[in-house]
Amino acid sequence: MTGQILHIATRADWEAAQRDGAYTTSTRGRTLAEEGFIHAARPEQVQPVFDRYYADADEPLVLLVIDPDRLGAEVRVEPVGDDTYPHVYGPIEPAAVVEVHPLDADGRRDQSRAQR
Repeated sequence: MTGQILHIATRADWEAAQRDGAYTTSTRGRTLAEEGFIHAARPEQVQPVFDRYYADADEPLVLLVIDPDRLGAEVRVEPVGDDTYPHVYGPIEPAAVVEVHPLDADGRRDQSRAQR
């Protein structure tokens, strides 16, 4: 896979991953063990994913920018509906996350507060 992939996470899940050494949340309310992979997106897919699954979230969210070349897990681009999405078939190591952007209530990146 070429290019970065993105994943919306709760800040609490990301902080836990940094402590534990692995991120294992597949999507909101589902783990890697339950789903079999971690949902990810290309840049143009982030806003629609946010609008559909995270718009009503009442906890702080962050956008993880992931370098697939740094992952120990396989990334597969698979069809979902009329589009394709990257799926990470294993945990995401914090070292594979090259940027972390807090998201505002509308799902937009707060560029001024990017981390990593």
